[in-house]
Amino acid sequence: MKRIIVIDDEASICSSLEFALEDDYEVVTTTKPHEGLKWIEEEHHDLCLLDLKVGQVDGLEILKKIKQVSPRTVVIMITAYGTIATSVRAIQEGAYSYLTKPINIEELYSIIQQALHYQHLNEQVDYLSQELEKKYSYEGIIGKSEAMASIFNLIGKVKEVDSNVLIVGESGTGKELVARAIHFSGKRRRAHFEVVNCAAIPDQLLESELFGYDKGAFTGAVSSKEGKFQLTNGGTIFLDEIGDMPLSLQAKLLRVLQEKVVTKLGSNKEINLDVRVIAATNKNLEEAVRNGEFREDLYFRLDVVKVPLPPLRERKEDIPFLIKHFIQQFNLEMSKKVQGFTKEANRILLNYDYPGNIRELSNIIESSMVLADDEFIEVLDLPQQVRAIHSVERKEGETILDFVGVPLKEIEKQFILATLEANNGHRKNTALMLGISERGLRDKLKQYEQ
Repeated sequence: MKRIIVIDDEASICSSLEFALEDDYEVVTTTKPHEGLKWIEEEHHDLCLLDLKVGQVDGLEILKKIKQVSPRTVVIMITAYGTIATSVRAIQEGAYSYLTKPINIEELYSIIQQALHYQHLNEQVDYLSQELEKKYSYEGIIGKSEAMASIFNLIGKVKEVDSNVLIVGESGTGKELVARAIHFSGKRRRAHFEVVNCAAIPDQLLESELFGYDKGAFTGAVSSKEGKFQLTNGGTIFLDEIGDMPLSLQAKLLRVLQEKVVTKLGSNKEINLDVRVIAATNKNLEEAVRNGEFREDLYFRLDVVKVPLPPLRERKEDIPFLIKHFIQQFNLEMSKKVQGFTKEANRILLNYDYPGNIRELSNIIESSMVLADDEFIEVLDLPQQVRAIHSVERKEGETILDFVGVPLKEIEKQFILATLEANNGHRKNTALMLGISERGLRDKLKQYEQ
């Protein structure tokens, strides 16, 4: 049975509504708004009938708080002082509908049924959206492409074993996410997961960070410290940017992997280890081995199972799912209600090559949402580098060499007309994108008509 809460400062109204609705709904009432808000916060209520003025308390303020603590609760405002202005404001603040006193019970029943049906549809949409994301995700990694299906399959095979894993891929492809997925979906998930970025820590500090040190091991070592390997015993250590580890330290890491023991700086005592090692790099380690920049024996020790992450440009069918994921994430962080991108902006996002991969896509979405004023993000809300690259779409197979020998005026003409088409003929947006005045654009277009 659906639960309804009535918040009204008139006890007679509360009693009347409870009597009218109790045969079909579970009804609770209160004349105290903060008590009602507490009940909603502590226990789910499907619908709230809320007076616009509850004693000295503004019902719209209560409405805002209800939407904060229980967004799924449908709110219908009721008042004896109905005006168009207050009605519009109530709807803007998230109310489903608005009724004036005296309340017509048949009308109330009709609106309640509509509101609960609306709620049910929203829940279905949310459920389907969640199921879709589950279907195309693995521990926070999102993708429906064949390439990502292969990655998910590989994660499933390695998560329950202790073999070392080497994740390779360009910057921003999600290597740490894959490492976390392997750990937190596997048998070591209840143990520690430690991340060490080998490129971010100075060479002289990286050794002590990994292996720890005893008191007095070096100047400034006033107390003993456990290294990441010791802290992670029983769990997983993720060595990011392993290709940047200095050769001198690579030999010590190799011994740790071979002997499964670690020795702190300044100590002779060996500490037994049970640590799963996952390493990642955006470098070509095979080439680094050939160039003498990376130890071959360490490379083969790390490269037991290789997980090659494809760049985003090679799995563009995943972009719509990633866009939706980031919009939902930033809506929560920014308290916004962005629904998506306009058709043209979406086309640009789908065609962009993302040299920074998923990290760049996330930054683009965040930046665009900060600038956006509407529910749908416009082309002009996109970062300049994204708009600039897609202002002119070349024909299939066309390269920059195809413009060699073409008069500059003709190239300019094609560029301006293509940008105008991309903006659906909107001259102001086109001028802004091109960095010229509307008058200058108008003059150019007149020239082309001659």
